[in-house]
Amino acid sequence: MTVQMFKRRLLLQGAGLMAGLAASGLAWGQFQVDILGVGANQFPIAVQPFENESACPENISKIISNDLVRSGVFRLVEGGSASGIDVEPDWKALTAQGADADVVGSIQKTADNRYEIKFKLFDVVKKQETDQASYVCPADDLRLTAHRIADRIYERITGEKGDFATRIAFVRQDGRHVFNIMVADSDGHNPKTALKSREPIMSIAWAPDGRRIAYTTFETGKPTVWLQNLTTGKRHQVAAFRGNNSAPAFSPDGSTLAVALSKDGGTKIYLLNPEGMNLRPFTEGDSIDTEPTFSPDGKYIYFTSDRGGNPQIYRKPVAGGSTERVSFGNAYAVSPTVSPKNNEIAYIVRAGGNFQLVQQDLSTGNVIPLSQLGKNESPSYSPNGNMIIFATDEGGKGVLSTVSTDGSSRSRLSGLSGDIREPAWGPTIR
Repeated sequence: MTVQMFKRRLLLQGAGLMAGLAASGLAWGQFQVDILGVGANQFPIAVQPFENESACPENISKIISNDLVRSGVFRLVEGGSASGIDVEPDWKALTAQGADADVVGSIQKTADNRYEIKFKLFDVVKKQETDQASYVCPADDLRLTAHRIADRIYERITGEKGDFATRIAFVRQDGRHVFNIMVADSDGHNPKTALKSREPIMSIAWAPDGRRIAYTTFETGKPTVWLQNLTTGKRHQVAAFRGNNSAPAFSPDGSTLAVALSKDGGTKIYLLNPEGMNLRPFTEGDSIDTEPTFSPDGKYIYFTSDRGGNPQIYRKPVAGGSTERVSFGNAYAVSPTVSPKNNEIAYIVRAGGNFQLVQQDLSTGNVIPLSQLGKNESPSYSPNGNMIIFATDEGGKGVLSTVSTDGSSRSRLSGLSGDIREPAWGPTIR
């Protein structure tokens, strides 16, 4: 029995989550952006190669371009002849290419071996500059600076906060008995090991402060929930009760954890504080209740339950009240995650022997597919609610994918070997 099969059996027995376990290989690929929409509603933007970019360790303009396209909001167009940051753009060429905005920049190495990065954003239609900024950073922060520039461009044009300068966490497996929690940039670069274990790890959850994570590990011989500080590496057990302990989820203010426990028999959802104290039951009855997740306003907990006969998505008010079913139209729905905008919910449905990521409008109930049928699992929204990261399968190997919530753009991060699973998108830290 594979780890994934074991994990699915745990769900049916009331012990764990739905998505596959395991983690990634020994080397890293790059995000490959695949534009799926016709592009009619995507904003046309030109991103010029930055001056002196060839002398920089990172391709700043390429990182910015990939970020913008990956969001599904933008499409790249040719910028005509390259223009310098202090040269007026070639408005005629840009207009001919259909660009509505133009990004130019420069990179200069400073006397103390840091890098000064400047950029300007132009409105091609109005033929005027709309934004500019300068950043000085060490070489190790070049990618982060490029993400911050992409965030600034995204916000300037859309009016919404960008979330490219954020982090993701996921599980990677290096060999048969080496499991790792990895933390990386939002595009999968700069991965760093937060935890290494000989036993399986699953269900990572970020604290709202972006400095701590909770997760489930089998290192004590059974599933227990731990909380870890990413800065210091210090950690402690939060839930190690009789039976299985799994599926941690933070409340929006970080004061409460929801967990799935089987300490009294069947798996139910309980609440406790991050120190592991003040335990109290949240759901009750004979059903299996697992995979809790808070709504961004903290008013509801959404969860997976078989109380209707098959796994479906339900929600219950945190303050108390009746439970209501949320998912309909499919005989099998698991792994809910709520949009930070609080207007949509994403989850996994089963069709035959395959699994598909879908998104449901909470006001209308309309459901749209966001992935093809396959081995898709563990969805997690980006901080601004415009993208979802999830685990999928490519050629028998686990990979991470992102999809814009309108389905217009998908991108994929493929490890060169091994499996990557259990992604969780961290919050924005301003």
